Amino acid sequence: MCGIFGYIHRHKIPALNKIDINSILQHRGPDDSGWLLYNDNQVKTGKSQLPSIDAKVFLLHKRLSILDLSDQGWQPMSCDDQRYYILFNGEIYNYLELKEELKNCGVTFTSKSDSEVLLKAYIQWGNDCLKKLVGMFAFVIFDRAQEKFFIARDAFGIKPFYYYLDDQRILFSSEIKSLLNFLPKNKINSERLFHYLRSGLTDFADETLFAGIKQIPSGHLLEINLKNSLHCVLKNYWRPTININNDITFIEAADHIKKMFLNNLSLHLRSDVAVSATLSGGIDSSSIVMGIRHLYPQREIKTFSYIADHPSLSEEKWVDKINAEANASSYKVFADSASLISDLEQLMITQDEPFGSTSIYAQHRVFQHARNMGVKVMLDGQGADEMLGGYSFYVAAYLGALIKQFRFKEAWQLLLHTPSPRRNMLLRSFYYLLPPLLQPIFRKLFNHQYCPVWLNSKWFVQQGMNFAIQKIRYGKNILHEELLSTFNHSSLPMLLRYEDRNSMAHSIESRVPFLTVDMVDFIFSLPANFIISEQGLSKAVFREAMRGIVPQSILDRRDKIGFATPEKIWLQTLRPWVEKILRSDYMHHLPMFNHKELWADWQQMLAGKGQFDFRFWRWINFIKWAEMHGVEF
Repeated sequence: MCGIFGYIHRHKIPALNKIDINSILQHRGPDDSGWLLYNDNQVKTGKSQLPSIDAKVFLLHKRLSILDLSDQGWQPMSCDDQRYYILFNGEIYNYLELKEELKNCGVTFTSKSDSEVLLKAYIQWGNDCLKKLVGMFAFVIFDRAQEKFFIARDAFGIKPFYYYLDDQRILFSSEIKSLLNFLPKNKINSERLFHYLRSGLTDFADETLFAGIKQIPSGHLLEINLKNSLHCVLKNYWRPTININNDITFIEAADHIKKMFLNNLSLHLRSDVAVSATLSGGIDSSSIVMGIRHLYPQREIKTFSYIADHPSLSEEKWVDKINAEANASSYKVFADSASLISDLEQLMITQDEPFGSTSIYAQHRVFQHARNMGVKVMLDGQGADEMLGGYSFYVAAYLGALIKQFRFKEAWQLLLHTPSPRRNMLLRSFYYLLPPLLQPIFRKLFNHQYCPVWLNSKWFVQQGMNFAIQKIRYGKNILHEELLSTFNHSSLPMLLRYEDRNSMAHSIESRVPFLTVDMVDFIFSLPANFIISEQGLSKAVFREAMRGIVPQSILDRRDKIGFATPEKIWLQTLRPWVEKILRSDYMHHLPMFNHKELWADWQQMLAGKGQFDFRFWRWINFIKWAEMHGVEF
């Protein structure tokens, strides 16, 4: 796990020797660093301050040592003939198996690192090496002979890769903050801003909230030709698809998932340093901890948990149960509104872009405490909810699918067993059944405004925003379509960004064993009733797979909490602080808000007359973020 940065110029990088390499991504790689300069077929590498020479290419690597802690894992790493160089952020979990396969092809190795395996896999197989990788990664391979760059991001976007491109140069980095110092101004992307303020959506496409800064989408590669005026080609190499297998039985599927998950855990535990785990007490994190104990009865396990300071949100009893069952050492973290204020500025720097709720702060505190305890690698359950229907709206999607397929008896049984308000569940399921032309009418009928009154729609239109509401024509497999949507766009990409920044801010590598291509492909091929049971129980097949490994009381849980914070209570407690921000001079010069309506909305919530949701936090987060970064509108 590391940080990578690059600056490629058509002619010559200006003021190269003034770049402070020690200030770039140091938190992502505190153990070692290395750089490469290239100009006219000449390569120079080093560790210390950059020399005063001309260069078209500057590559920088910051290393967090996890596998092969020796100097043989130093990067930028080259092959034997020094034609190819690699910058690699991430882990290849099946590197030992790939190494043996490459040895059988006559390839030799000089280190024990997965970086060398990845580089030589590319030399041996080219782009096809991506099909063989089990891991999380963002890497750059520079072909010195062809003056070409091959850049790839893992199938799920677990590891980040941002870039900025103009007619003279390309800059890229593991984090946005490293790019900002090289850009003339920080201008807002108004379309991305609208989606964030309206619904909290970020990271759902290649663009960011900073105009001009993009990210390579998950499952994509980018090729750059230095000889051909920095010509760039972006290609997709993998995406999840729906291909339902109705021939497999529920028990067969559960058995296969059990084997895949335990194998994933075994691979993700490969490390030359100790591996710990986050633990919320839910099914996903509990399965990771109990799975480790199942595989390794004598292994030391450390777990790190956030415990909410509100009874309705605390999962401490479940955390304690799993720690007792697994004989794990438990470390608990607490947070309150006062600590949020004191840590907020650093958290916004960490995340680069605004984030959806204060639960991100709880996660930040967990990784902070883990690092204070000397932890460098942790396992986390991201991705399971998006694969296995872990959110309540998936039940509505399944209900809609049953109705659309005329399976009314099953739909009725599902509705009877749902713990959610049945009226809301029915209304949501009916939305999935509507033809696209009626969807806007349905939204308006139930006061689901596309543009809230507290947003200045005229300003967004002036910025070129198109307010045409996206209309979706759902097929028969509505649940699977929703799973794909949250997996690719609305949920998982955001959560993975939060995870990466919060962990790497504390120099911790966070691994997510649910996210392997084989497991995702298999689960997305299962019938809908394997995902949501007839009783409306989410993750049905995975619960069955974990029977005998995870305590039954955990597997029977229907509630979902996670690292939730008492956000409404916090904001009410912080009312003077919030209102100081909402009434600030800076706020009143922001053109995207209807300030009178926004203030009225806040007052209605305080009076108990308005609905509370995360929009209030988004206002605060955005205002503070924009002011901190000097964003132009």
